[in-house]
Amino acid sequence: MIALCAAALTPAEAREAKRRWDELCQIRKDKLDQILPQAMRENGIDMWLVASREGHADPNAAMLGGGYVGDVGYYIFTDRGGGRIERAALGIGGAAFDQCPLYDIKGDPAMVQRFVAERNPKRIGIDVATEIGAADGLSHSLHGKLRETLGATFAARLVSAEKLVSDVRARHTITEIAAFARAGEYSRTIAERALSNEVIRPGHTTTGDVAWWMMERLQEEGLGDSFGLPSIYVLGPGERGPVSGDHVIQPGDLITMDWGVNYQLSYTDMKRMAYVLKPGENAPPAGVQRAFDRALGIRRMILDEIRPGVTAGAALAAVNRKVAATKGYVLGRYDDPSADPKASDVVIGSHSVGDLGHGSGPSMADFNPLRMTYTLRPSNFLSIELFLYTVVPEWGDRKIKIPLEDNGVVTERGFEWSYPANSRILLVK
Repeated sequence: MIALCAAALTPAEAREAKRRWDELCQIRKDKLDQILPQAMRENGIDMWLVASREGHADPNAAMLGGGYVGDVGYYIFTDRGGGRIERAALGIGGAAFDQCPLYDIKGDPAMVQRFVAERNPKRIGIDVATEIGAADGLSHSLHGKLRETLGATFAARLVSAEKLVSDVRARHTITEIAAFARAGEYSRTIAERALSNEVIRPGHTTTGDVAWWMMERLQEEGLGDSFGLPSIYVLGPGERGPVSGDHVIQPGDLITMDWGVNYQLSYTDMKRMAYVLKPGENAPPAGVQRAFDRALGIRRMILDEIRPGVTAGAALAAVNRKVAATKGYVLGRYDDPSADPKASDVVIGSHSVGDLGHGSGPSMADFNPLRMTYTLRPSNFLSIELFLYTVVPEWGDRKIKIPLEDNGVVTERGFEWSYPANSRILLVK
């Protein structure tokens, strides 16, 4: 069996594995060289101590190089002046870890107290947080062990690294931006193939069939996912069917898809829509197309307010004011539209993305209250997500949800897509 498995790995496949490893190593080097020093100094943290256990890795461990931890391991970053942050790995190793040389010092975890005392940091950032899960990796027991190990003097200097973690994860180098763009291209290509006649045979194919076809493509490409099974469901003309379930896709259905792809620590979150043509049709009903076009107009309002130097919350408030001042629109609640058939409800949840499907950085979404207080900076990744609830005259008085979502990067110019964003309703014959 071993010989058969080895024979199945072609030279091209082996080259792709090495290519991805080299790319990931460069991403990690660039993050620690270029992003970490500025983030630590802005947050007034002169030591960032990240602790992991075997079977309970900190959420930042993969970004910091991964590696094998036997019992307890520490990634320790110390600002000792100059242009670079000193990097130490205590109790972390392994062949892959060693082949991407990120750390100046490697040692035994038993030396952590002496190591910290020699550097005498004033503020030691640790991964405990109030809102951001990626900054909350320190377990209760390991927190207690760390405090005991460091002793009272240095335990009193421990502070939350929540904002630091957000900044490190949400600011990106060119190698990360390139990987994020590639993840986006994988996402949209697979999604648009899924919502086509390549996969869908009206009257036979279920929404679950489409979702599992997409998951199979991830297996083939060696990719991960952001949210598990893609969400595939029918928006109209009838009531929404089961998500990624046994609904048989029929002519006249308006379908949506919501999913994300993970490539090289970059995660996407995006949507696409498709209309299944009835015999004799060559386009969606006029009311459906009109609703989609109106959603594109809301997206333009969002893009116009994104610029570096303002908080994400201020940008969202500016968009909401525009929407509220536009005739025919009201600010709504997710999946709970108003009863007025003449009003179109708008819900905006343009959140951070990239380091996760729902990311750790500045977020234009009221479900991320802390992240709304963070300032938008060049290289932040955003998912431009919105929902429009509006009546489609051809389908009666019930409001239909029109979702839009695509990903891109905050730049000095404002916001730029990292791959071709959705501009049309896909058609299935």
